[in-house]
Amino acid sequence: MSGRRRVVMTGIGIICALGVGRDDVWRNAVAGRPGGAEIAGVELGDAPVTMACQARDFVVEDFVDRRLARRADRVTHFALAAAQLALADAALTVSADGRDTGCVLGTGTGGNHVRDENHITMLERGVDRISPFAIPYSMCNHPPAEVSMQLGLRGPTMAMVTACAAGADAIGTATAIIRRGDADVMLSGGTDAMITPLWIAGFDAMRVLSHHTDDPAGAARPFDTSRDGFLVGEGAAVVILEELGHATARGADIICEIAGYGASADAHHITDPDPTGTSQARAMRAAIAEAGIPVERIGYVNAHGGASRPGDPSEIAALRRVLGDAHAATTAVSATKAMHGHCLGATGAIEAVLTALAVVDGRVAPTINLRDLDPDCTGVDHVIGTARALHLDAAMTSNNGLGGHNAALVLTPWTGA
Repeated sequence: MSGRRRVVMTGIGIICALGVGRDDVWRNAVAGRPGGAEIAGVELGDAPVTMACQARDFVVEDFVDRRLARRADRVTHFALAAAQLALADAALTVSADGRDTGCVLGTGTGGNHVRDENHITMLERGVDRISPFAIPYSMCNHPPAEVSMQLGLRGPTMAMVTACAAGADAIGTATAIIRRGDADVMLSGGTDAMITPLWIAGFDAMRVLSHHTDDPAGAARPFDTSRDGFLVGEGAAVVILEELGHATARGADIICEIAGYGASADAHHITDPDPTGTSQARAMRAAIAEAGIPVERIGYVNAHGGASRPGDPSEIAALRRVLGDAHAATTAVSATKAMHGHCLGATGAIEAVLTALAVVDGRVAPTINLRDLDPDCTGVDHVIGTARALHLDAAMTSNNGLGGHNAALVLTPWTGA
């Protein structure tokens, strides 16, 4: 749209079950590498589900000094590492006073490891043995706060806590901050670290985890008739967003443009989405409207694809509402959670990154483990099993969070215009 400040993505930092860093993750995503495996290094007791998508290649000491690594939570480790990777990828140095640069990070759960460890300490050893860092390092705002302190960011800095939509909401909020002139640069994305006994047991009590325990790599099956839930993932994705003039003035390598963002709420149920997809569709329409493009330009959608019985059909219904049946039938759709798992607050950011890389690379990562398409999930062009070469004029990513939060982002290629 004319007259508004344009926002572009110039750097990517990402850590998840697919690897560490932009190139590593993208190579494994287009190869369709499964991230699901038996959980290592976490004592789960008698939990019936013992598989997840762990960030096995992540070494915290590569990014965080020893003292902070010992005290801070894994959720903050991921955020700090992804932020550093993003700045390096963008070849960006934060200004001396840092006032033009802020940070918005989504998280669903905050510092689970610190919280759980201190709770156990209190029960077993007494209240006087709790760490003074227990509260500040377990709060949901600690990841963006620590990123701000470590990198000297003094612009708008905040946490976004909208469950599975938080990463996408964070990017949309950061984009709005730049558009209104409150910052020229924003670090934005999401982070979560939920592979703990409590969260595995809690998700299983909700009946949302896959029980295909004989096949961890193939357990997450979005849109498949045999789907029975997701695998918990972990990690972070942080992107560098810049006002267009700021990016071009320093000769930045522009990845794509953040063209539109939309959000809505179902007001329906604490866990299940509105089966009609009406509110999900409103978020997508809002993102497309802000982008100022016709729906026919959307060539790819990175779907939420949580592999739940009610969730997958409602998302396809929403897509068909927005795109229209004729265009939906030719629109490429994939659900990358089958590879990197459901990373809750990091999910929207990870999927936004994979969508941005599809735009710039001209390839779409596939939905793996989809062998028998559910008749209730038809009507779109599923990218099954193998990556697809595809020139994209615009792409969209959509996320739906517990409690009915919906978020959508529209990304367009940078053409220099």
